[in-house]
Amino acid sequence: MTLNLKALSLITTLSLSTLMTGCAATNTTEHNNVKYKASGDLGTIIERADGAVTIVNTTQRSVEGRVEGLGDLSHASIVYSRDEQFAYVFGRDGGLTKVDILNQKIDKRILQSGNSIGGAISQDGKLVAVSNYTPGGVKVFNSETLELVADIPALYTDENGEQKQSKTIGLVDAPGQRFVFSLFDGNETWITDFSSDDGSINTQPKITKLKNIGKQPYDALITPDGRYYIAGLFGEDGMALVDLWHPEKGSKRILPSYGKGEEKLPVYKMPHLEGWAVAGNLAFVPAVGHHNVLVIDMTTWKQVAEIPVYGQPVFVMSRPDGREIWVNFAFPKNDTLQVIDAESLKLKKTLKPGKAVLHMEFTPRGEAVWVSVRDEDTVKIYNTATHKEITSLKAQKPSGIFFTSRAHQTGL
Repeated sequence: MTLNLKALSLITTLSLSTLMTGCAATNTTEHNNVKYKASGDLGTIIERADGAVTIVNTTQRSVEGRVEGLGDLSHASIVYSRDEQFAYVFGRDGGLTKVDILNQKIDKRILQSGNSIGGAISQDGKLVAVSNYTPGGVKVFNSETLELVADIPALYTDENGEQKQSKTIGLVDAPGQRFVFSLFDGNETWITDFSSDDGSINTQPKITKLKNIGKQPYDALITPDGRYYIAGLFGEDGMALVDLWHPEKGSKRILPSYGKGEEKLPVYKMPHLEGWAVAGNLAFVPAVGHHNVLVIDMTTWKQVAEIPVYGQPVFVMSRPDGREIWVNFAFPKNDTLQVIDAESLKLKKTLKPGKAVLHMEFTPRGEAVWVSVRDEDTVKIYNTATHKEITSLKAQKPSGIFFTSRAHQTGL
């Protein structure tokens, strides 16, 4: 039996069509309403004046889209879901917004308090916690639905024996399904443990309260390995350190001279401690009110050097390979970046991106750094090997820059 040319042509066409359809189905798997595409090279930039985030591509150095309606972003931060599709935006107005950065839309939004100051996502990605000023405490939500899982009011007893509620600061995630935060008014650090034997969501966390850590903790950080939690103190000099491997040992005072000191210097902006740079066994720390970066030996928690810089440091950030330390500054010297060599501890480069440099974010492997320049409505991108500007992107009053690689880092 033989086929005529017309039938052979039809069979060939159908075969090719089937093959092409099969290839298309393999490469465009749908997940959460989006045809699957890479999210690892995406990020978000907070546009604080407009209550919006711009979605960017770090490989293409391009703008992918913009999502509006996120409320007051005057002091906002972002964490990511483990699959990097969702950005959880913490607004100053108490708003918690789950943004789908692939579909470029708001997935869910709630107003969970009157005034919030940042948040964190749990080790397994199932819980999102928010730190609140009003009312003081931490609320924890199901990351999928944003339904409330736990409400933890920050209640403490003052020197007069009265029970009060404190602002909470320095909220971070820690290994073991834990969240750690401090009470600004209560002078305490709390460790909340949400772990469960079967991996299910635990709505009754175990809370460990470490009291009398120091006066008015104002910000905190967790080291990249998740072991040490360090709170800076606003009401007195020094820092409070908690070893999360051994919380039963309580809080330990370190760096007794860190702070404003006896000479009350004008402090234009308290430095962000989550911007500490760690390179090897050294930590590079912004001084308070002084034009210096302090170098701390993390094996002894003692200061070993002091590096003079251009102004009062705000963020002191390590390039991912640890070889360089990048520093930005508080007003009125916030038009400048400086680069320090982590080996020699010498100043290496001074850059002038423009007025109001607010934040920096390194690409995951550190070949470039993105810099928000608020008063020029731009984000500038620099080559970290040459320190030369590569390109720039327009954004409305940009502040925080957050890349999806943060989804896989403790404390970010």
